Amino acid sequence: MDRTRFFVQVAAIYALIGAFMGSHMAGGGGLQLSAIHAHILVVGWLSLFAFAIFYRVFSIPKDSKLATVHVWSSFFGVLGLTAGMWLYYTRPFEGLETFSLIFFIVGGTVLLIAFAVFAVMVFVHSKAISENG
Repeated sequence: MDRTRFFVQVAAIYALIGAFMGSHMAGGGGLQLSAIHAHILVVGWLSLFAFAIFYRVFSIPKDSKLATVHVWSSFFGVLGLTAGMWLYYTRPFEGLETFSLIFFIVGGTVLLIAFAVFAVMVFVHSKAISENG
């Protein structure tokens, strides 16, 4: 799998969704979705795009298990956090309040794990992250 391409493509989808939400809020004059909008842009667009640049710039081995865990936990964490947040705050379906809260919490926790794995990976693969190559 090309980690850079994957992260850039997913980030582009979040950028589009975030921009659409911002446009919708501006046109409607309501800021009810601002927290969701901000998280979609920050963790969906910016973080995933930054991860793409990281994998493009630094030579992290293709067979790195840490990188594999990082990629998939980032993907599912961002998806879970943003979708869970949307479900929790907008409550589009009656009777799913507990599910929405759990989805939100689990997504955020998986994303936190992704960032922790990223931090560990930066130190484990520190030779690849050097001016000396």
